[in-house]
Amino acid sequence: MAIRLGIVVPCYNEEEVLPETNRRLLDLLNHLQQSGLVTADNSLYFVDDGSKDRTWEIIESLAAADSRVHGIKLSRNRGHQNALLAGLFGAEGDAVVTVDADLQDDITIIEEMVHRFSEGCEIVYGVRKSRAVDTAFKRSSAGMYYKFLAWMGVDVVYNHADFRLMSRRAVDSLRQYSEVNLFLRGIIPLLGFPTATVYYDRGERFAGVSKYPLRRMLALAIDGITSFSVMPLRFIAALGLLVCLLSIAMIGWVLYLRLFTAAAIPGWASSVLPIYFLGGIQLLSIGILGEYVAKIYLETKRRPRYFIEKVI
Repeated sequence: MAIRLGIVVPCYNEEEVLPETNRRLLDLLNHLQQSGLVTADNSLYFVDDGSKDRTWEIIESLAAADSRVHGIKLSRNRGHQNALLAGLFGAEGDAVVTVDADLQDDITIIEEMVHRFSEGCEIVYGVRKSRAVDTAFKRSSAGMYYKFLAWMGVDVVYNHADFRLMSRRAVDSLRQYSEVNLFLRGIIPLLGFPTATVYYDRGERFAGVSKYPLRRMLALAIDGITSFSVMPLRFIAALGLLVCLLSIAMIGWVLYLRLFTAAAIPGWASSVLPIYFLGGIQLLSIGILGEYVAKIYLETKRRPRYFIEKVI
């Protein structure tokens, strides 16, 4: 049975690549319709994440040329994850696919995603086969990061970014997550619906430059850890306990030197003992308090995630 499909494309300063992205995605929708996989009323949604170039102007012209093309303009730049969320919540269809505008993801596997959806899978992940096109630094850092997330107890799909298909039920379930600091790669696996994985080769960027510099990648990495794990706080508490125990051992050693040997320097014990002991107690206390602050932090984040300025 043919389904109604929506494709969401977050955009930030993508004027160079946007016309080609639009052409390829519309060609793909035409192919899927001719194959009987999707209906004629499928849609393409470009989400302008506060671009400073002609991105929104181009989206308006593309929407005017084809009724299947729609635009969502955020009032200011809110980041890739919020732009994705705005598109997911604004898109219509039985299933919604999210894909970046740079054409590095192989959009031809969307057909395979639709097949997996027709077989009963409500979330289909697009996972790259390798990182051959990345620099050596990015390959090694990405591998270490995924392993670190797994060690922290965060459930993520290895080598998966934000190229995925979600059913309408999965998108509606995602609405119940009210977190402001978003890390969709960690939230979506928590939904628990039947899933599948399709693999593809990631290509070079069609035009322009990456809008995800090292600073933004590090910020996303930190969000992924702090939004889904309290392990760093527990590590601080464990470190504080260790230092406290070492301080107690140091106290015993200093007292031994002071009482049973002549090696102690006058005044040294009274200076060193409080420093070691109070330092350990402070670290332990900060770690314990951090546990409670983390719980409060996770429960009280209620800031608006984005504002939509215009929809076409």
